[in-house]
Amino acid sequence: MKPIAYTRAQGLPALLQQRIAILDGAMGTMIQRYKLTEADYRGERFKDHPKDLKGNNEMLMFTRPDVLSEIHEQYLAAGADLIETNTFGATSVAQEDYDLAELAYEMNVEAAKLARAACDKYSTPDKPRYVAGALGPTPRTASISPDVNDPGARNVDFDALRAAYYEQAKGLLDGGADLFLVETIFDTLNAKAAIFALDELMEDTGERLPVIISGTVTDASGRILSGQTVTAFWHSVRHARPIAIGLNCALGATLMRPYIEELSKVAGEVAVSCYPNAGLPNPMSDTGFDETPDVTARLVGEFAKAGFLNIAGGCCGTTPDHIAAIAKAVSAYRPRVSGEKFLSGLLAAA
Repeated sequence: MKPIAYTRAQGLPALLQQRIAILDGAMGTMIQRYKLTEADYRGERFKDHPKDLKGNNEMLMFTRPDVLSEIHEQYLAAGADLIETNTFGATSVAQEDYDLAELAYEMNVEAAKLARAACDKYSTPDKPRYVAGALGPTPRTASISPDVNDPGARNVDFDALRAAYYEQAKGLLDGGADLFLVETIFDTLNAKAAIFALDELMEDTGERLPVIISGTVTDASGRILSGQTVTAFWHSVRHARPIAIGLNCALGATLMRPYIEELSKVAGEVAVSCYPNAGLPNPMSDTGFDETPDVTARLVGEFAKAGFLNIAGGCCGTTPDHIAAIAKAVSAYRPRVSGEKFLSGLLAAA
């Protein structure tokens, strides 16, 4: 198969061969630390909006961009190579809950611009930083009925998701994203709609960006919510030819280990990413999760030592201190070698 010639982030394949790349940590739980009020989310522009906006973190691109920039820069200072845009819920499908669907494209443009500015500030010739345009799962599922009494019911369909993801990705691309990250996948059909939209966009624009796909194992069954094992999930999305496949969220690193090991074995031709939560939820903790940076770093470091990883970072409850500790812990180990043949092809095409 002909290697992919990327038009952005051309240096990423080489980075993934040289060392384990570092992804940033949580955005939502970091925002919670600022104890923002309804007024912070509304600003002047949305002061008369009829619905409550507190908790709609995508609004902060417009009303408190200083908070988002500060968080991005803290992660970059901690050593992150890849910074996610604050766009987990920035689709028209998700924003319908706030009657703000029409803002989806603008949200993504502004979020990408903020992350781009932070990455440009911290990039150096020997350590470029990359903007990962984050595409979240949306609060709806194309595979699972929302009504226990009607197994055939659906609250969204493939075409609606595809259109929403296309709009989101177009905004991220226009705002300066270097790659796309389809993350926290609990329904593979939703992910397929995102993949389809990305392919459409890249065909339409002539741009070709790396794509990372990251699923979520929801419990000790080892399956994502729509029922697939990790191996089945990989075979369902491998046609997208992602630069990396991985797992994030839901479980802390301790419970995630067997599934990331499984993925590292079956996805032989691509890189593997892992960004777990900081353990399990703990309302008594400052971050809302129970693991301190040294605990999470030790566990992720064990994954690196075992040869599972090409990209490491953190999800819910992780902080810049967690990311700095993870970066230090994995720096002693080489990246997973299974993906080298694939990545060498990408380098040849660059």
